Amino acid sequence: MHVARPPAVRIGLISDTHGLLRAEALSALRGSDMIVHAGDIGDPSILEQLAAIAPVCAVRGNNDVDPPVAGLPPTRRVDTGGKRIFVLHDLVKLAVEPLAAGIDVIVSGHSHKPKIERRDGVLYVNPGSAGPRRFRLPISVGRLTIAADRIEAELLPLDIGAAPAALRRAAARGSR
Repeated sequence: MHVARPPAVRIGLISDTHGLLRAEALSALRGSDMIVHAGDIGDPSILEQLAAIAPVCAVRGNNDVDPPVAGLPPTRRVDTGGKRIFVLHDLVKLAVEPLAAGIDVIVSGHSHKPKIERRDGVLYVNPGSAGPRRFRLPISVGRLTIAADRIEAELLPLDIGAAPAALRRAAARGSR
C-alpha cells in the first residue's frame, strides 16, 4: 500500500530590511507557504507586502522602535510541517535551551551575516540582510524546506554585486 506523503512546506526567511524591501527579495520569496521576518523591519508596509505572498511571522528587532513594529514580540515559536521553529532577532539573546524545548530550527538576524549551521541537532539559520548593504556583506534571504522528516536550509543571494563566495562558504558550513 502506498502512503501519500504530506507536501513539502516552504518557508521564506528574511531579516534586517531596515525599511527597504527589494523587488529581488519579493521575487525570491514567492512560492513560500509562510514567511518569517527575523526583525529590524523598519517600515510596517514591508510586512503587508510580504503578507501578499504568504502568511507572515515576524519579531521585533533592536531598531524596530516605532509603532506598529515596536509592538511585535521579541521572539516567536512556529510549529509547521511537524517541526518547531524559534524566531528571534539577536541570537546572543537566545534564552531557551533548544533541545530541551524541542526546537528544530532557530532563525535569527541582527548580524547581517548569512549563515547556516547545525549544532547539537538544531539547525541555526541567519538569512542575512535583505535591506541596505552593511559593510561588504552580501544581500540575501533564505529558505527552509520541510519535507517528511527532513529540514533543508538554503541562502539566496539577491544581487550579483554581493559576495557570493561568502554565501557559498556559509552554506558549506551548514551542510557538514
